Amino acid sequence: MDLVRSLVMAGLMVSLVGCRSDTSTAVLEPQAREPIRIQLDGSNPSANEGVLDRAEGPLRFTVGHGRHGIGCEGTTFEEGVTPLGTFEVNAILSDDRFEMDPSLVEQSGKTEDELRETLFTNMNSIDFKGDGETGEYGIGYISLAPMPATEQPFRFNTYDGVFRWYSFAIHGTNDESRIGKAVTGGCINAGKLTMGVLLDTVELGDQVVISSDSPCLP
Repeated sequence: MDLVRSLVMAGLMVSLVGCRSDTSTAVLEPQAREPIRIQLDGSNPSANEGVLDRAEGPLRFTVGHGRHGIGCEGTTFEEGVTPLGTFEVNAILSDDRFEMDPSLVEQSGKTEDELRETLFTNMNSIDFKGDGETGEYGIGYISLAPMPATEQPFRFNTYDGVFRWYSFAIHGTNDESRIGKAVTGGCINAGKLTMGVLLDTVELGDQVVISSDSPCLP
């Protein structure tokens, strides 16, 4: 009986060691984040569509683009032209969220705390259209850097006495009627509800793919 009991216990120990070994060596692969995809229609901007993949199902949303048209992939940013290509999120700015690539913080000449405190407020306080209205970035600003990197004209500067920065971005608006139109300075604009979801979802390093079947400007 003692021999049987010993054999049973030995088998149990082998079983437990085997389970523990399998568990400890299992490595979970990180789940890749799907890029945000934006399809532009140069002839009918109301058909512009962005798609954000989420666990609860894709969010589809309408966007506006540049008033001067669509730029080909790899081009340097020009005022009023929305470029095509693959981009990486390098800054996320809103009243309650600040994240920025450390290299950009260094370029600014400011501390991260200073930028967190004032940058988005400063940027959103400027009346770009000269119509007396501010808040033209709406509730948030998601900056996009081209991949691979190409030389761009974006710099931190002081405009009308206010320290600020601008880049190619997805951002909100103070006029929802502009969504789905070719009226921006080149950025992608989106409505308040869409921007709220994006600001809660997007992370630094996420990719945004902007494409179009329409002719593009070289």
